[in-house]
Formats: sequence, C-alpha cells, structure tokens
Amino acid sequence: MPRQNTRVLRNPVIRNPVLAGSHPDPSVLRVGSDFYLATSTFEWCPGVRLHHSRDLVHWRALGGALDSTRLLDLTGCPDSGGVWAPNLSYVDGLFHLVYSNVSTYTGGFTDSPNYLTTAESILGPWSDPVPLHARGFDASLFHDRLTSWLVNLVHDWRPGHGGSAGLEATRYDRAARRLTGEPIPIRLPPGDGWIEGPNLYRRGAWYYLLTADGGTGYDHQVTVARSATLSGPYQRDPDGPLITARDHPDLPLQKAGHGSLVDTGNGQSYLAYLVARPHGPHGPCVLGRETALAPITWTPDGWPRTPAGLPAIEVPAPDFPGLATTTRSASAYSGAADESAEPGVRGDPGDPGDLGESGRVEESYDPDGVGGFGSSGSSDGFEGFEGFEGFDEPALGPDWSTLRRPPAPEWLSLTERPSHLRLRGGRSPQSLTGPSLVARRVTSPRCSFEAQVEYRPRHFQHLAGITAYYNTGNWYFLNITADDQGRSVLSVASCDRGTTAVDESGQQPLGDVTRLRLGLDIDGPVLRFRYDNDSGSGWRPIGPPLDATVLSDEHAVDMEGGRIRAMGFTGAFVGLWSWDLSGAGAPADFDEAVYRASP
Repeated sequence: MPRQNTRVLRNPVIRNPVLAGSHPDPSVLRVGSDFYLATSTFEWCPGVRLHHSRDLVHWRALGGALDSTRLLDLTGCPDSGGVWAPNLSYVDGLFHLVYSNVSTYTGGFTDSPNYLTTAESILGPWSDPVPLHARGFDASLFHDRLTSWLVNLVHDWRPGHGGSAGLEATRYDRAARRLTGEPIPIRLPPGDGWIEGPNLYRRGAWYYLLTADGGTGYDHQVTVARSATLSGPYQRDPDGPLITARDHPDLPLQKAGHGSLVDTGNGQSYLAYLVARPHGPHGPCVLGRETALAPITWTPDGWPRTPAGLPAIEVPAPDFPGLATTTRSASAYSGAADESAEPGVRGDPGDPGDLGESGRVEESYDPDGVGGFGSSGSSDGFEGFEGFEGFDEPALGPDWSTLRRPPAPEWLSLTERPSHLRLRGGRSPQSLTGPSLVARRVTSPRCSFEAQVEYRPRHFQHLAGITAYYNTGNWYFLNITADDQGRSVLSVASCDRGTTAVDESGQQPLGDVTRLRLGLDIDGPVLRFRYDNDSGSGWRPIGPPLDATVLSDEHAVDMEGGRIRAMGFTGAFVGLWSWDLSGAGAPADFDEAVYRASP
C-alpha cells in the first residue's frame, strides 16, 4: 500500500478555482462525509464530469457519469451543445443526475431534451435514462421531503418575447420514475427578466431560489429569492446579488454566477459557482469557465451572504475538527463513505441531518494526480502540475475526454499496441460525426503539452499529431502528413472562425522518420509549436507564434443580426488528433503524453 502522510490541518484555505479549466455550472452535493461536484461537458465524452472531495480543498476527478451512447448520444451535436448545467442530488439511497442533450440553440430555438439517470454509487452503473421534457433547459431536482420537483427555465422561441417565459416546477414521482401533473409557474419578483440555472432549497419556513442572472458573461451573478411556498411569490434579497464580479473588472476571477449550495454537516454552508480568468480586464477567457467555492453565512433575518459578495482566490475552508487531511506530499488516503448517516434529502443547506449515506468511493485518493494525469483541482492552476500518461491501462484516465463519441474499438485502442494509444483517423474537423480526438482541459494560462507520435501517412488526406482545440471552427494542429509526392512532412494547420489555413512554406520534410515528439506551449495569449525528431539536436520551433485567444470562449461566439449562430461555452483543450479524410481509418500511435501547468 502506498505510504500515507497525513496531518491535521486547522482552518486550511480553499484556493479558487477549485476545478481549473472548463468546469462550468457546478452542482454540489454532500452525502455523508463525501462531497461531489458535477459540471457541464457540452459536446465532450464522457458526459457530466464528476469530482469527489472529503474537505472541499482537495478534489479528485472521477471521470464522467455518461460514458456510453446508452446514456448520451452526441452524434451531430453542435459546438457548445450537448450537456448543459447538470444537476446532482441524492434521495432514497440513490444519486439522481438530471442532464440535457442540447441539439439546437440557434435562430431563436433551443431543443433541450432533459433526462434523469440514477445510481446507488457515484461510480455507477447509471440506470437507463428517463426522458423528462424538452420545455426548457437548466433543469434541477428539488426533493422536498417526500415529494420531488423538476425546476427549469421555460424557453420561448417567439420573436419579441425575450427567449424566456420564466421558471416552472413539475412534480416528479420517484417511485414511478416520471413527471406527473401539469407544470406550475413559479411567481418571480417583479421585473425579473432572463434568469436561468434555478436551484431550489428549503431552510426552516422558507423556500430559497438560487438563479443565474445577467447571462454567463461579465454581467453574470448569483441571486437569491425566497418564498413561504414553493410556487411563490418570491421576494428578491434586498441586498442584491449573493455574488458577482459585474462591477469589478479588476478582480482576477470574473463572470461569477450559476451557483448551488451545500451544507458541510457541521453547521457551515458553501456556495459552488462558476468563474473565469480572462487575459486582461474583461478580456478573452482561454480556460473557459471554472468552478469556485465561497463560504456562506446567514443573517439573523435568514438571507445568505458571501464575503463582500465578490469572488475571491482564497477563502476559508470548512472547520472539520480532527479531520486528518492528506497533505500535498501524500500518496493516498481511503475515501470510504460514511455509512452511519441516515438517508435524507437535498434541499436544506443548514441542516446537517438532511443528507445521508453515500455510494462508496473506495479507490485510493491521490491529490498529486499520480497516473493518468489525475486532477486535484486548483493545484493544476496555482501550484504547478505535471501529469504523465503512458497509456499502460486498458481504459483512458479520468482527465481525458473524447469529442462527440465515446471510446470504441473501431477508432480507439489501448491494447492493439501495448503502452500506446492507437487512433484510427476520423472525419474532418468540420464534421459533427466521427472525429478521432482525445484531449484534456487547459487548466492554466501558462502550460505545455507534448506527446510521442508514430505515423506513416500515405496521402495529404492523412494527418496525425497534437492540437490546441476549441471547436470545429477554432483550432491549431501540428501534424504529420504527406505532400503531393507522398513524402512525410511536419506541418501546422489552423482554423480561425471557420477559415482554415496551412503553413505549407514552413513544412519540415521528415524523410524516413516516422516517430517524433511533438509539443506546444501556451504562454498567456501566445501559443507556440515545437518538435524533436530524435536526431540529438533537441526541441526545435516550427511555425510562427500563434494567437492563443482564438481558443477563447469570447472568440467562438458568432452573432448575426442579433441572432445566435454559435456560442462559446467549452474552454480550450489540448490533445491528440488523427484525420483520415479518405475514410480508411489509417492508424496513428501515441505515447508518453505529458501535460504541465505552470503556477
């Protein structure tokens, strides 16, 4: 068993973002002594990224819940479609996961079918999904003792109606696993316009409604309203937003919004919410939207408060007396769940008796991310991080994602060639079906990624290499391909808002070399490629410095005449990519992938 090094930490500090890189729309949950975060994944597989913690400071990636087409089919999913704002809750001894699969959000329409899947353990297996409805998005389940309600925004496609018809709640029958009755409109405070991300809670005599207001950009905020009845009318907190950076462009954490509440079991409460770290005031956000935490205090008259109402890099961690917290130098600790707690319901962030026994999380917990990259939340972005992947396991590790389709033998193998990832070339970058791309999130403004690639292209339609990727219209690709004579060359291709370019004048002939190391470096707004052909001369640059902000949320947004053509929700990824535009699926082998994030 790995050596453990533990010590009791009194009042440790949470460093935000606790989940660096693209982890937006956090849904936080405590079950017994275990905390969980579920975040949006959009067009990436597996769907709904999950993390686990015992202290809210260190977070371990569990991978994604929706790991097969039985649970989530992203074939044809548009850029920034797919899974929006999942919701994780626990009742009746089951984890309940509500999620969407958005297939359209342009032209004033949003096709957002919502589903529910359950599991006894957070690790699954997850049940066949139950269709709920497609009347709107950002759906969440509220368990009010013996009854449950699905709460969501109602989308209004009609021109001139602002896109939203408010919020509604529909009773969900947990025994029958279906919605029952007609939806009930939630009576919101006067003057409320577009609000989304609703989460309902019950504390004492009040129902509390947390919403995301102001859009998901720089006017974003978490707001609170309360009512004596579930359907309202709701009264807005007279002191304004619970948290926002709207009027503070100088803060390092921006776009604060889309929150959910959790109690720690000892009388404390925390808010999980999304943030972004732009390059410059209100600048482009290459890292996407990330997850942060804030402590909550309650006023004598029953309103929640965060420190100064502003997002902060450092906040106090919960005070768990006697909790032995694994330090950064430790290897592992056991994450077995607390089985002594009574099963309960989500909905009362102030009552430690409201949450109950957990599905077990019994693998060793590794805060330093040993093996398969690993993830420990903010260490990726603040304390420096290095992860090595040798592809020695039969499945991808939890920090890898695949684009629009889950791993399957017809295009991805970790066993055909031991200790290698084999990708069979997929369709073009503009295709919404059949890509062969394996990637991980960019978690720091300064980071690098490199991998060994072995490939024998026969034609200019064959390409394999490493990529810095945002979506179908915005990416960079350092690739091994062939010229018109079938000779192998190293080339840089790029796409900026749908316009593709190839630096043919800068291509490097490879001769008989079929195995070389490719690398990229992101330094704030600048991206550079490099390569090592194992000739003994070390790393060499290739191509000019590139604009890394092409990979930002802001750059991906495309509006025409006030109408949405494309959104930018995902943040940047780096990874391994293989094309075969002839359709033959020519294989490329990858090994020794290394991701480094600088502090």
